[in-house]
Amino acid sequence: MNHFHYINNNLHCEEVPLSKIADQVGTPVYVYSSHFLEEQFRSFDSAFAGTPHLVCYSMKANSNGALLRTFIKRGAGIDVVSGGELVRALKGGCDPKKIVYSGVGKTEEEMKLALEKGILQFNVEAVEELTLLNQVALRMGQKAPIALRVNPDVDPETHAYIATGLAKSKFGISQPKALELYRKGAQMKGIEIVGIDCHIGSQLTRLAPIEEAVQKVMEMAKILEAEGIVMSHIDIGGGLGIVYRDETPPTPQEYALAIRRIMGNRSVKLILEPGRFLVGNSGILLTRVLFNKERDGKRFVVVDGASNDLMRPALYDAYHQIQPVLRDSGRPVAIADVVGPVCETADFLALDRELPRFESGELMALMSAGAYGYSMGSNYNSRPRPAEVLVKRQDFFVINEREKIEDLTKREKIPEFLM
Repeated sequence: MNHFHYINNNLHCEEVPLSKIADQVGTPVYVYSSHFLEEQFRSFDSAFAGTPHLVCYSMKANSNGALLRTFIKRGAGIDVVSGGELVRALKGGCDPKKIVYSGVGKTEEEMKLALEKGILQFNVEAVEELTLLNQVALRMGQKAPIALRVNPDVDPETHAYIATGLAKSKFGISQPKALELYRKGAQMKGIEIVGIDCHIGSQLTRLAPIEEAVQKVMEMAKILEAEGIVMSHIDIGGGLGIVYRDETPPTPQEYALAIRRIMGNRSVKLILEPGRFLVGNSGILLTRVLFNKERDGKRFVVVDGASNDLMRPALYDAYHQIQPVLRDSGRPVAIADVVGPVCETADFLALDRELPRFESGELMALMSAGAYGYSMGSNYNSRPRPAEVLVKRQDFFVINEREKIEDLTKREKIPEFLM
Protein backbone atom coordinates (compact mmCIF):
# COMPACT_ATOMS: atom_id res chain seq x y z
CA MET A 1 0.00 0.00 0.00
CA ASN A 2 2.94 2.34 -0.57
CA HIS A 3 0.78 4.56 -2.79
CA PHE A 4 -1.20 5.43 0.35
CA HIS A 5 1.29 7.13 2.62
CA TYR A 6 1.66 9.94 5.14
CA ILE A 7 3.15 13.31 4.25
CA ASN A 8 3.46 15.60 7.27
CA ASN A 9 1.14 13.22 9.16
CA ASN A 10 -1.62 13.56 6.52
CA LEU A 11 -2.59 10.43 4.63
CA HIS A 12 -2.20 10.82 0.86
CA CYS A 13 -3.06 8.77 -2.21
CA GLU A 14 -0.03 9.29 -4.42
CA GLU A 15 0.42 13.08 -4.13
CA VAL A 16 -3.15 14.00 -3.19
CA PRO A 17 -4.20 14.46 0.47
CA LEU A 18 -7.27 12.36 1.21
CA SER A 19 -8.71 15.25 3.21
CA LYS A 20 -8.84 17.27 -0.02
CA ILE A 21 -10.87 14.55 -1.74
CA ALA A 22 -13.23 14.30 1.23
CA ASP A 23 -13.75 18.08 1.28
CA GLN A 24 -14.50 18.30 -2.44
CA VAL A 25 -16.31 15.01 -3.12
CA GLY A 26 -17.76 14.12 0.29
CA THR A 27 -17.81 10.83 2.17
CA PRO A 28 -18.06 7.91 2.03
CA VAL A 29 -15.95 7.69 -1.11
CA TYR A 30 -13.78 5.05 -2.75
CA VAL A 31 -10.32 6.28 -3.74
CA TYR A 32 -8.02 4.36 -6.13
CA SER A 33 -4.37 4.82 -7.08
CA SER A 34 -3.79 4.81 -10.84
CA HIS A 35 -0.08 4.12 -10.40
CA PHE A 36 -0.76 1.09 -8.23
CA LEU A 37 -3.16 -0.38 -10.83
CA GLU A 38 -0.57 0.05 -13.56
CA GLU A 39 2.20 -1.49 -11.47
CA GLN A 40 0.12 -4.50 -10.46
CA PHE A 41 -0.80 -5.30 -14.04
CA ARG A 42 2.79 -4.87 -15.20
CA SER A 43 4.04 -7.12 -12.41
CA PHE A 44 1.55 -9.89 -13.16
CA ASP A 45 1.82 -9.74 -16.95
CA SER A 46 5.61 -9.60 -17.03
CA ALA A 47 5.87 -12.64 -14.76
CA PHE A 48 4.61 -14.72 -17.70
CA ALA A 49 6.90 -13.11 -20.29
CA GLY A 50 8.12 -15.74 -22.74
CA THR A 51 5.00 -17.86 -22.24
CA PRO A 52 2.10 -17.40 -24.69
CA HIS A 53 -0.57 -15.94 -22.43
CA LEU A 54 -3.49 -13.55 -22.06
CA VAL A 55 -4.32 -11.77 -18.79
CA CYS A 56 -8.10 -11.39 -18.57
CA TYR A 57 -8.97 -9.09 -15.68
CA SER A 58 -11.79 -10.59 -13.61
CA MET A 59 -14.01 -7.55 -13.56
CA LYS A 60 -16.38 -8.80 -10.86
CA ALA A 61 -13.73 -7.53 -8.42
CA ASN A 62 -14.34 -3.95 -9.57
CA SER A 63 -16.22 -3.08 -12.75
CA ASN A 64 -15.63 0.68 -12.90
CA GLY A 65 -14.95 1.71 -16.49
CA ALA A 66 -11.86 3.74 -15.64
CA LEU A 67 -10.23 0.71 -14.01
CA LEU A 68 -11.21 -1.50 -16.93
CA ARG A 69 -9.70 1.02 -19.32
CA THR A 70 -6.47 1.12 -17.30
CA PHE A 71 -5.94 -2.59 -17.95
CA ILE A 72 -7.35 -2.74 -21.48
CA LYS A 73 -4.94 0.00 -22.61
CA ARG A 74 -2.11 -2.25 -21.43
CA GLY A 75 -3.27 -5.23 -23.47
CA ALA A 76 -5.55 -6.98 -21.00
CA GLY A 77 -8.58 -9.03 -21.84
CA ILE A 78 -11.60 -9.24 -19.55
CA ASP A 79 -13.26 -12.14 -17.72
CA VAL A 80 -17.02 -11.50 -17.52
CA VAL A 81 -19.84 -13.36 -15.77
CA SER A 82 -22.97 -11.58 -17.04
CA GLY A 83 -24.42 -9.71 -19.99
CA GLY A 84 -23.98 -6.49 -18.07
CA GLU A 85 -20.29 -7.15 -17.54
CA LEU A 86 -19.93 -8.03 -21.22
CA VAL A 87 -21.44 -4.69 -22.23
CA ARG A 88 -19.19 -2.86 -19.76
CA ALA A 89 -16.11 -4.62 -21.13
CA LEU A 90 -17.00 -3.71 -24.72
CA LYS A 91 -17.80 -0.13 -23.73
CA GLY A 92 -14.37 0.04 -22.11
CA GLY A 93 -12.82 -0.79 -25.49
CA CYS A 94 -11.94 -4.45 -24.93
CA ASP A 95 -11.34 -6.50 -28.06
CA PRO A 96 -14.11 -9.17 -28.09
CA LYS A 97 -11.43 -11.73 -28.97
CA LYS A 98 -9.95 -11.06 -25.52
CA ILE A 99 -13.20 -11.65 -23.60
CA VAL A 100 -13.83 -14.87 -21.67
CA TYR A 101 -17.40 -15.51 -20.52
CA SER A 102 -17.53 -17.42 -17.22
CA GLY A 103 -20.41 -18.07 -14.81
CA VAL A 104 -22.89 -20.85 -14.06
CA GLY A 105 -26.11 -19.19 -15.25
CA LYS A 106 -25.81 -17.71 -18.75
CA THR A 107 -29.16 -16.91 -20.36
CA GLU A 108 -30.03 -17.45 -24.02
CA GLU A 109 -30.05 -13.68 -24.58
CA GLU A 110 -26.58 -13.37 -23.06
CA MET A 111 -25.29 -16.21 -25.24
CA LYS A 112 -26.68 -14.48 -28.34
CA LEU A 113 -25.01 -11.19 -27.46
CA ALA A 114 -21.64 -12.84 -26.83
CA LEU A 115 -21.84 -14.76 -30.11
CA GLU A 116 -22.80 -11.62 -32.02
CA LYS A 117 -19.77 -9.81 -30.60
CA GLY A 118 -17.41 -12.71 -31.31
CA ILE A 119 -15.88 -13.38 -27.89
CA LEU A 120 -12.81 -15.55 -27.32
CA GLN A 121 -14.56 -18.36 -25.42
CA PHE A 122 -17.42 -19.44 -23.20
CA ASN A 123 -16.42 -21.30 -20.04
CA VAL A 124 -19.23 -23.87 -19.92
CA GLU A 125 -20.29 -25.35 -16.57
CA ALA A 126 -23.10 -27.85 -17.26
CA VAL A 127 -24.52 -30.32 -19.80
CA GLU A 128 -27.69 -28.27 -20.27
CA GLU A 129 -25.68 -25.10 -20.80
CA LEU A 130 -23.63 -26.76 -23.55
CA THR A 131 -26.80 -28.07 -25.21
CA LEU A 132 -28.46 -24.66 -25.17
CA LEU A 133 -25.33 -22.91 -26.41
CA ASN A 134 -25.13 -25.38 -29.31
CA GLN A 135 -28.77 -24.67 -30.24
CA VAL A 136 -28.30 -20.89 -30.05
CA ALA A 137 -25.14 -21.03 -32.16
CA LEU A 138 -26.79 -23.21 -34.81
CA ARG A 139 -29.75 -20.84 -35.10
CA MET A 140 -27.29 -17.99 -35.63
CA GLY A 141 -25.25 -19.96 -38.16
CA GLN A 142 -22.17 -19.85 -35.92
CA LYS A 143 -19.93 -22.07 -33.84
CA ALA A 144 -19.54 -21.22 -30.17
CA PRO A 145 -15.92 -21.44 -28.95
CA ILE A 146 -15.95 -23.23 -25.59
CA ALA A 147 -13.87 -24.53 -22.74
CA LEU A 148 -15.41 -26.71 -20.05
CA ARG A 149 -14.86 -25.56 -16.50
CA VAL A 150 -13.48 -28.57 -14.70
CA ASN A 151 -14.00 -28.88 -10.95
CA PRO A 152 -10.83 -30.65 -9.72
CA ASP A 153 -12.10 -31.14 -6.13
CA VAL A 154 -9.12 -29.29 -4.65
CA ASP A 155 -9.27 -27.51 -1.30
CA PRO A 156 -8.06 -23.94 -2.00
CA GLU A 157 -7.58 -23.25 1.72
CA THR A 158 -9.50 -20.00 1.64
CA HIS A 159 -12.82 -18.73 3.04
CA ALA A 160 -15.64 -21.20 2.37
CA TYR A 161 -17.70 -18.58 0.52
CA ILE A 162 -14.95 -17.98 -2.05
CA ALA A 163 -13.82 -21.60 -2.49
CA THR A 164 -15.00 -22.74 -5.91
CA GLY A 165 -12.98 -25.89 -6.67
CA LEU A 166 -14.45 -28.36 -4.18
CA ALA A 167 -16.84 -31.14 -5.23
CA LYS A 168 -19.65 -29.59 -3.14
CA SER A 169 -19.32 -26.24 -4.92
CA LYS A 170 -21.87 -25.17 -7.56
CA PHE A 171 -19.05 -24.39 -9.96
CA GLY A 172 -17.70 -26.56 -12.74
CA ILE A 173 -18.03 -30.17 -13.87
CA SER A 174 -16.37 -33.19 -12.27
CA GLN A 175 -13.44 -34.59 -14.21
CA PRO A 176 -15.07 -37.90 -15.29
CA LYS A 177 -18.22 -36.11 -16.47
CA ALA A 178 -16.16 -33.40 -18.17
CA LEU A 179 -14.38 -36.05 -20.26
CA GLU A 180 -17.76 -37.40 -21.38
CA LEU A 181 -19.04 -33.91 -22.12
CA TYR A 182 -15.96 -33.01 -24.18
CA ARG A 183 -16.58 -36.08 -26.31
CA LYS A 184 -20.22 -35.10 -26.70
CA GLY A 185 -19.32 -31.49 -27.50
CA ALA A 186 -16.89 -32.61 -30.20
CA GLN A 187 -19.91 -34.05 -32.07
CA MET A 188 -22.03 -30.89 -31.81
CA LYS A 189 -22.11 -28.83 -35.00
CA GLY A 190 -22.60 -25.54 -33.16
CA ILE A 191 -19.67 -26.04 -30.79
CA GLU A 192 -15.95 -25.48 -31.29
CA ILE A 193 -13.77 -26.83 -28.49
CA VAL A 194 -10.87 -24.44 -27.92
CA GLY A 195 -9.74 -25.06 -24.37
CA ILE A 196 -10.14 -26.28 -20.83
CA ASP A 197 -10.86 -24.12 -17.78
CA CYS A 198 -10.36 -24.38 -14.03
CA HIS A 199 -10.75 -21.91 -11.14
CA ILE A 200 -10.56 -23.12 -7.55
CA GLY A 201 -11.21 -19.97 -5.53
CA SER A 202 -10.21 -16.48 -4.50
CA GLN A 203 -7.64 -15.02 -2.07
CA LEU A 204 -5.30 -18.00 -2.48
CA THR A 205 -2.20 -17.65 -0.34
CA ARG A 206 -0.47 -20.99 -0.99
CA LEU A 207 0.87 -22.47 -4.21
CA ALA A 208 0.16 -26.13 -3.40
CA PRO A 209 -3.61 -26.06 -4.16
CA ILE A 210 -3.00 -24.11 -7.37
CA GLU A 211 -0.33 -26.58 -8.48
CA GLU A 212 -2.58 -29.55 -7.70
CA ALA A 213 -5.44 -28.08 -9.73
CA VAL A 214 -3.26 -27.18 -12.73
CA GLN A 215 -1.69 -30.65 -12.66
CA LYS A 216 -5.13 -32.27 -12.84
CA VAL A 217 -6.19 -30.01 -15.70
CA MET A 218 -3.03 -30.78 -17.67
CA GLU A 219 -3.49 -34.53 -17.20
CA MET A 220 -7.05 -34.21 -18.49
CA ALA A 221 -5.90 -32.17 -21.49
CA LYS A 222 -3.43 -34.93 -22.40
CA ILE A 223 -6.20 -37.55 -22.33
CA LEU A 224 -8.38 -35.45 -24.63
CA GLU A 225 -5.57 -34.63 -27.03
CA ALA A 226 -4.80 -38.36 -27.35
CA GLU A 227 -8.37 -38.70 -28.59
CA GLY A 228 -7.94 -35.90 -31.11
CA ILE A 229 -9.61 -33.14 -29.06
CA VAL A 230 -6.87 -30.52 -29.17
CA MET A 231 -6.73 -27.58 -26.75
CA SER A 232 -5.48 -24.19 -27.90
CA HIS A 233 -6.17 -22.50 -24.54
CA ILE A 234 -5.59 -23.59 -20.96
CA ASP A 235 -7.51 -21.27 -18.63
CA ILE A 236 -6.35 -21.63 -15.03
CA GLY A 237 -8.55 -18.85 -13.63
CA GLY A 238 -7.35 -16.40 -11.04
CA GLY A 239 -7.44 -16.17 -7.28
CA LEU A 240 -3.91 -15.06 -6.39
CA GLY A 241 -4.19 -13.52 -2.93
CA ILE A 242 -3.11 -10.16 -1.53
CA VAL A 243 -2.04 -8.84 1.86
CA TYR A 244 -4.90 -7.54 3.99
CA ARG A 245 -3.24 -8.09 7.35
CA ASP A 246 -0.41 -10.60 7.76
CA GLU A 247 -0.86 -12.93 4.78
CA THR A 248 2.17 -14.04 2.74
CA PRO A 249 0.76 -14.89 -0.69
CA PRO A 250 3.03 -16.02 -3.53
CA THR A 251 4.47 -13.33 -5.77
CA PRO A 252 3.43 -13.30 -9.44
CA GLN A 253 6.93 -14.57 -10.28
CA GLU A 254 6.58 -17.55 -7.91
CA TYR A 255 3.09 -18.20 -9.24
CA ALA A 256 4.28 -18.13 -12.86
CA LEU A 257 7.29 -20.35 -12.14
CA ALA A 258 5.09 -23.00 -10.50
CA ILE A 259 2.67 -23.04 -13.44
CA ARG A 260 5.46 -23.16 -16.02
CA ARG A 261 7.01 -26.10 -14.20
CA ILE A 262 3.78 -28.08 -14.52
CA MET A 263 3.05 -27.08 -18.11
CA GLY A 264 6.54 -27.92 -19.33
CA ASN A 265 7.27 -26.95 -22.91
CA ARG A 266 3.69 -27.11 -24.18
CA SER A 267 2.95 -24.41 -26.75
CA VAL A 268 -0.69 -23.97 -25.68
CA LYS A 269 -1.80 -20.41 -24.79
CA LEU A 270 -2.36 -19.73 -21.11
CA ILE A 271 -5.35 -17.66 -19.98
CA LEU A 272 -5.18 -16.08 -16.53
CA GLU A 273 -8.00 -14.28 -14.72
CA PRO A 274 -6.61 -12.16 -11.86
CA GLY A 275 -9.03 -9.81 -10.13
CA ARG A 276 -8.31 -9.09 -6.49
CA PHE A 277 -4.55 -9.11 -7.10
CA LEU A 278 -4.84 -6.25 -9.59
CA VAL A 279 -7.24 -4.00 -7.71
CA GLY A 280 -7.51 -5.03 -4.05
CA ASN A 281 -4.77 -2.85 -2.61
CA SER A 282 -5.33 -0.10 -5.17
CA GLY A 283 -8.21 1.40 -3.24
CA ILE A 284 -9.57 2.52 0.11
CA LEU A 285 -12.96 3.44 1.48
CA LEU A 286 -12.73 6.92 2.98
CA THR A 287 -15.35 7.57 5.63
CA ARG A 288 -16.06 10.23 8.27
CA VAL A 289 -16.75 9.67 11.96
CA LEU A 290 -20.25 10.74 12.98
CA PHE A 291 -20.36 9.87 16.68
CA ASN A 292 -18.67 8.00 19.51
CA LYS A 293 -20.91 5.84 21.65
CA GLU A 294 -20.15 3.95 24.85
CA ARG A 295 -22.42 1.51 26.64
CA ASP A 296 -21.66 -0.92 29.48
CA GLY A 297 -17.95 -0.74 28.80
CA LYS A 298 -18.40 -1.28 25.07
CA ARG A 299 -17.19 1.42 22.68
CA PHE A 300 -18.57 2.11 19.19
CA VAL A 301 -17.28 4.48 16.54
CA VAL A 302 -20.18 5.33 14.21
CA VAL A 303 -19.10 6.36 10.70
CA ASP A 304 -20.97 7.44 7.57
CA GLY A 305 -19.78 4.38 5.62
CA ALA A 306 -21.67 1.16 6.20
CA SER A 307 -21.95 -2.52 5.32
CA ASN A 308 -23.97 -1.67 2.23
CA ASP A 309 -20.88 0.26 1.01
CA LEU A 310 -18.33 -2.40 2.03
CA MET A 311 -19.91 -5.82 2.60
CA ARG A 312 -16.75 -7.87 3.10
CA PRO A 313 -16.49 -7.55 6.91
CA ALA A 314 -20.12 -8.60 7.45
CA LEU A 315 -20.12 -11.22 4.69
CA TYR A 316 -16.72 -12.86 5.21
CA ASP A 317 -15.64 -11.51 8.60
CA ALA A 318 -12.94 -9.86 6.50
CA TYR A 319 -10.21 -7.68 7.96
CA HIS A 320 -9.48 -4.21 6.59
CA GLN A 321 -6.73 -2.19 8.20
CA ILE A 322 -7.95 1.16 9.55
CA GLN A 323 -5.86 4.30 9.43
CA PRO A 324 -6.62 7.84 10.58
CA VAL A 325 -6.25 10.39 7.81
CA LEU A 326 -4.67 12.78 10.32
CA ARG A 327 -1.98 10.88 12.21
CA ASP A 328 -1.22 11.84 15.80
CA SER A 329 1.13 9.53 17.67
CA GLY A 330 0.14 11.08 20.98
CA ARG A 331 -3.53 10.13 20.92
CA PRO A 332 -4.70 7.28 23.18
CA VAL A 333 -5.86 3.93 21.82
CA ALA A 334 -8.87 1.87 22.84
CA ILE A 335 -10.80 -1.22 21.77
CA ALA A 336 -13.84 -0.34 19.66
CA ASP A 337 -16.26 -1.54 17.00
CA VAL A 338 -16.48 0.57 13.85
CA VAL A 339 -20.10 0.55 12.74
CA GLY A 340 -22.31 2.31 10.21
CA PRO A 341 -25.83 3.77 10.18
CA VAL A 342 -27.53 0.70 8.65
CA CYS A 343 -30.18 -0.98 10.81
CA GLU A 344 -28.51 -4.39 11.04
CA THR A 345 -26.38 -5.90 13.79
CA ALA A 346 -24.07 -7.07 11.00
CA ASP A 347 -23.48 -3.46 9.96
CA PHE A 348 -19.86 -3.27 11.03
CA LEU A 349 -16.55 -2.50 9.37
CA ALA A 350 -14.38 -3.71 12.26
CA LEU A 351 -15.04 -5.51 15.54
CA ASP A 352 -13.08 -5.30 18.79
CA ARG A 353 -10.28 -3.41 17.05
CA GLU A 354 -7.57 -1.54 18.94
CA LEU A 355 -7.76 1.91 17.39
CA PRO A 356 -6.66 5.45 18.07
CA ARG A 357 -9.48 7.46 19.57
CA PHE A 358 -11.33 9.08 16.67
CA GLU A 359 -13.26 12.28 17.29
CA SER A 360 -16.50 13.24 15.55
CA GLY A 361 -15.79 14.73 12.13
CA GLU A 362 -12.45 12.96 11.69
CA LEU A 363 -11.66 10.99 8.55
CA MET A 364 -10.92 7.28 8.62
CA ALA A 365 -9.48 5.15 5.81
CA LEU A 366 -10.37 1.47 5.40
CA MET A 367 -7.48 0.03 3.45
CA SER A 368 -7.37 -2.73 0.81
CA ALA A 369 -10.91 -1.97 -0.35
CA GLY A 370 -10.35 -1.88 -4.11
CA ALA A 371 -11.72 -5.39 -4.72
CA TYR A 372 -15.28 -6.46 -3.93
CA GLY A 373 -16.01 -3.11 -2.33
CA TYR A 374 -18.07 -0.87 -4.58
CA SER A 375 -18.94 -3.78 -6.90
CA MET A 376 -20.76 -5.64 -4.10
CA GLY A 377 -22.46 -2.56 -2.67
CA SER A 378 -26.19 -1.97 -2.45
CA ASN A 379 -28.83 0.66 -1.69
CA TYR A 380 -30.02 -1.06 1.48
CA ASN A 381 -31.87 1.33 3.81
CA SER A 382 -32.27 3.55 0.71
CA ARG A 383 -28.70 4.76 1.06
CA PRO A 384 -27.21 6.33 -2.09
CA ARG A 385 -24.06 4.59 -3.20
CA PRO A 386 -20.75 6.44 -2.69
CA ALA A 387 -18.64 8.22 -5.28
CA GLU A 388 -15.47 6.71 -6.76
CA VAL A 389 -12.29 8.70 -7.38
CA LEU A 390 -9.13 7.85 -9.33
CA VAL A 391 -5.86 9.58 -8.38
CA LYS A 392 -3.12 10.20 -10.91
CA ARG A 393 -0.07 11.73 -9.21
CA GLN A 394 -1.15 15.21 -8.01
CA ASP A 395 -4.60 15.12 -9.67
CA PHE A 396 -7.79 13.27 -8.93
CA PHE A 397 -10.83 12.48 -11.05
CA VAL A 398 -14.38 11.52 -10.09
CA ILE A 399 -14.92 8.33 -12.07
CA ASN A 400 -18.36 7.56 -10.64
CA GLU A 401 -20.57 10.28 -9.23
CA ARG A 402 -22.25 9.86 -5.86
CA GLU A 403 -25.84 8.74 -6.18
CA LYS A 404 -28.49 11.25 -5.17
CA ILE A 405 -31.60 10.52 -3.14
CA GLU A 406 -33.76 11.14 -6.20
CA ASP A 407 -31.81 8.50 -8.14
CA LEU A 408 -33.19 5.84 -5.82
CA THR A 409 -36.78 6.23 -7.01
CA LYS A 410 -36.45 7.44 -10.61
CA ARG A 411 -37.18 3.96 -12.08
CA GLU A 412 -40.15 3.25 -9.81
CA LYS A 413 -43.73 3.54 -11.04
CA ILE A 414 -46.86 3.67 -8.91
CA PRO A 415 -49.86 1.92 -10.48
CA GLU A 416 -52.85 4.10 -11.30
CA PHE A 417 -55.09 2.33 -8.78
CA LEU A 418 -52.83 3.52 -5.95
CA MET A 419 -52.96 7.15 -6.97
